[in-house]
Amino acid sequence: MQAKLKKCLVATSLALTGALPLLAHAGGTIEFGDDKSVTIGFGMEASLSAKENAANNGKDYSQDASLDSARIYLSGNVNKYISGMLNYQTTGNYVIDANVQIKPMDNFTVWVGRMLSPSDRANMAGPYYSLGTGWTGNDITARYSYNGGTIGRDDGVAVTGTLMDGVLTYGGGIYAGHTAFNLSGLTGSTSDINSISGNVWTTDTTQMKDGFLYAGRLGIDFWDKEGASPYGTGDYRGGADILAIGLSGKYQKDGASTTHANGDYSLYSLDFLLEKKDVGPGAVHVGAAYYKYDTDGAILSEQGSAYQAEAAYTFNQKFGWGKFQPFAQYQKFDSDSTTTTERKYDIGLAYVIDPYNAEITGKFINDKLEGKSSVNTFMLATQFQF
Repeated sequence: MQAKLKKCLVATSLALTGALPLLAHAGGTIEFGDDKSVTIGFGMEASLSAKENAANNGKDYSQDASLDSARIYLSGNVNKYISGMLNYQTTGNYVIDANVQIKPMDNFTVWVGRMLSPSDRANMAGPYYSLGTGWTGNDITARYSYNGGTIGRDDGVAVTGTLMDGVLTYGGGIYAGHTAFNLSGLTGSTSDINSISGNVWTTDTTQMKDGFLYAGRLGIDFWDKEGASPYGTGDYRGGADILAIGLSGKYQKDGASTTHANGDYSLYSLDFLLEKKDVGPGAVHVGAAYYKYDTDGAILSEQGSAYQAEAAYTFNQKFGWGKFQPFAQYQKFDSDSTTTTERKYDIGLAYVIDPYNAEITGKFINDKLEGKSSVNTFMLATQFQF
């Protein structure tokens, strides 16, 4: 058996669909013969933060150190047609991903198990592959902590592929669903639930249909081709020329259920990404997304429209070990409840030593909930993958 360093997880997933090679985390690989191997790796995000009015006295800045995420990655190949991954979140102790990828032909892959569903770019990127290191991410707009299962994952089966020499990408899947709001702990309130003739619409679980959650995504790549996969990136750190548009959607009958109400759940989103190398002394990044959430009136605080926009610039010149990347991001969620409209903006500077594998980011976060004063947070975040 011969051990060597090899790209895995995101690189493996995207390679299955003919995507751009990513600088994903490296891992130790043991080979058992032709096209047979097992790769192991791990990643972590840790941060120091100071948050306004978050101290115990309610008026001073809190000062916290946090291990935000620690993950163990496993991936392997049975042969050139069958691969798989198993990823575990040690901070929280649960399985993130456990799936098999079957590739019977070029540009077409079948996914079985627990995985990210075909969805918007922010969900497919996750905290490790988004703009700006730090667990806060796109948490206002891409609300999958509430309605996407286990941190955006769900159990099911999906297909992904490309057409027209990689210009058109597609993905579609059928999932267990019903993790929608059950995992969130939401129970609703008189201001957040549906009302019929002044009466609360209480849930009768015996009348709920046990249907699947359906998810899909269509994308167009005008410049470099990204490939189709439930896993991707939200920022190439100046490593590609990207002009891409994606449309995604999810639907489940009776997919939004609380102790007070139940309704159909649907989500539609449109995302855009432009990245261009060699614009002056570096690469420019511009991204945007729009989301529409509908809980059939069951949970007004999780129903409404969301907006996201971001910009960054990655300098080509290295300073010491890495490159600097200033960035800014704005998010807003307009819910149908009058008490939960939220907006947030981040301004930061990332020091990219090895894209996705070794990064340090300092950022300022301003978060505001409807009817409350805005809250400022200063954060120094680190990200490493091995």
